[in-house]
This record gives sequence, structure tokens and C-alpha cells, in this order.
Amino acid sequence: QVQLVESGGGLVQPGGSLRLSCAASGFLFSTYAMSWYRQAPGKERELVASISSGGGRTNYADSVSGRFTISRDNAKNTVFLQMNSLEAEDTATYFCNVRTFGSHWGQGTQVIVSS
Repeated sequence: QVQLVESGGGLVQPGGSLRLSCAASGFLFSTYAMSWYRQAPGKERELVASISSGGGRTNYADSVSGRFTISRDNAKNTVFLQMNSLEAEDTATYFCNVRTFGSHWGQGTQVIVSS
């Protein structure tokens, strides 16, 4: 059974940083690409960043490129999202995602960027 558990969200001031983690289990983590999505209130869920199974290829939404970094530790079955220079527009619930024989989501972790 695929399980994804996000953590690391919270309240941060504009310009601040947060590091999100997603602990994965129930599948062979090192063989799957992983992604982070976010959903702001009243908006559709959007792709933020993705990383290949080995970590050598990454992709970012234009809105976060240069500020966010996705990485993974295959020994610990964990994917990370380092978020720097946070803006109010980054306020959202952030979700971890993997596509195995279906699309699997964690419960999300809330990020609020506010002064």
C-alpha cells in the first residue's frame, strides 16, 4: 500500500524559508519519479516541481524556479522541497505525489506566508 506523509509546513514571513519532507513507503521508491504539487484556497492544484528516480533530472514551475529546490534521498525513501525567498503567493497546501499503478497523494502540509 502506497503511503506518502508530508511534513515541514508552517507559518513563515515573506522572504523566509521552509523545507518540506515527504516520507514514502509501500513501493520501490528509488525507481519512481516524485513530484510536489500545491493547492491554494479557491485554486486548482498545480505542479510545483518534479524529480527523476535517480535525482539527476528536475523540473520546476516557472513561478518557483530559482527559489525552490527539489531533492531526494533514496536511502531514506524521502523527497524534499527546499523553499527559499517565500512569497505570499506561495501560501498553499503542498502535496507529495507518485504515479505507480495509479496516482497517489499524501495528506498535504500547509504553508502560510504572511507577515
